[in-house]
Amino acid sequence: MKSNKRIVLAYSGGLDTSIILKWLQENYNAEVICYTADIGQEIDKKKIIKNAKKLGVKKIIIKDLKNIFVKDYVYPMIRGHAIYEGIYLLGTSIARPLIAKDQIRVAKKFKAYAVSHGSTGKGNDQVRFELGYHYFGSKIKIIAPWRIWKLKSRTDLIRYANKHGIPIPKDKKGAPPFSVDDNLFHTSTEGKVLENPENSAPESIFQRTTSPEKAPNKPTFLTINFKKGDPIGVNGKNMSPTKLLEKLNMLAGKNGIGRVDLVENRFLGIKSRGVYETPGGTILINAHRAIESVTLDKQTMHKKDAIMPRYAELIYNGYWYSKERFKLQKIVDLKRNKVNGSVKLKLYKGNITIQSRITNSNAYSMKKVSFEENKTFIKSNVERFINFHKKKLK
Repeated sequence: MKSNKRIVLAYSGGLDTSIILKWLQENYNAEVICYTADIGQEIDKKKIIKNAKKLGVKKIIIKDLKNIFVKDYVYPMIRGHAIYEGIYLLGTSIARPLIAKDQIRVAKKFKAYAVSHGSTGKGNDQVRFELGYHYFGSKIKIIAPWRIWKLKSRTDLIRYANKHGIPIPKDKKGAPPFSVDDNLFHTSTEGKVLENPENSAPESIFQRTTSPEKAPNKPTFLTINFKKGDPIGVNGKNMSPTKLLEKLNMLAGKNGIGRVDLVENRFLGIKSRGVYETPGGTILINAHRAIESVTLDKQTMHKKDAIMPRYAELIYNGYWYSKERFKLQKIVDLKRNKVNGSVKLKLYKGNITIQSRITNSNAYSMKKVSFEENKTFIKSNVERFINFHKKKLK
């Protein structure tokens, strides 16, 4: 008898999720619907459809979420200057909540009883996906193959793929590939030689950034235009969120900007080493801080800086839809309507230099900061100010 039960699988078309697809078919009496969120990753739609159909899938859904991803997820995070453990711009972390939300939408549309993902049993993504699933579909069952199947390693996966005729991609040297995640905001690379922190990252793993040594000898100048805290254009030309980030990725990438090599503390307590490329995002976070420096008051800026580590940690841990993150976002956005203007930057061999900040805001006073004598700043009040704070030392 044909089952009327359905499972919606987050499907990339690659090795891991193709193996999961086959495994779900073998172990659950249910139709598997393949769902792919297009958030700007390197995507081959024909390959996804071909691989899924080869494994007997009838419903294959590919949803373009790029503009939503940048506008409603990346931009709010940039406004918060979110950086995890001082270096990570959260490129993987910020993508999972959106995928989970839309996957649940598809599950509800087709009355699926379960959703499934390909996150490993040691990683952060399983938490991020499942907190998102719970928020939007608490009654929908979650199937996490890596936590329950008998395949314990990459070797087991390759053996299973060979048994079932699932194609195994190769890297440039003919070996199984690194573990790679990418979207419009970033690319992350993990596994293989990177697992040992003593090893240097091979140049061959970098996909969207030129090495600073090989970057152009002539700098690139650009201006980013901001309105209400968000970038709206480059060099005076308005762009959609997708096009703007694509433009910045290209300019930053060719100038060797946006590479980080880090050992991070995962939510589950394991340390892991990864190499991340976030070219356009690195420009944006620098430019946003620059425009805020001439548009926001000290108290607002320092309050944002104070909450940032917690804000970033919530995103990293998968709490994008939590009450606490929503509360912190209100603090982040309290005076975003004042953040208007433009920032000119110089990109050169891995470096970003702020050239100028232009705004109509009166938060920065030329008269008060000038070394020329003026009457707008009463210096006689300074002694009383210092004496007041002397008392606080005791």
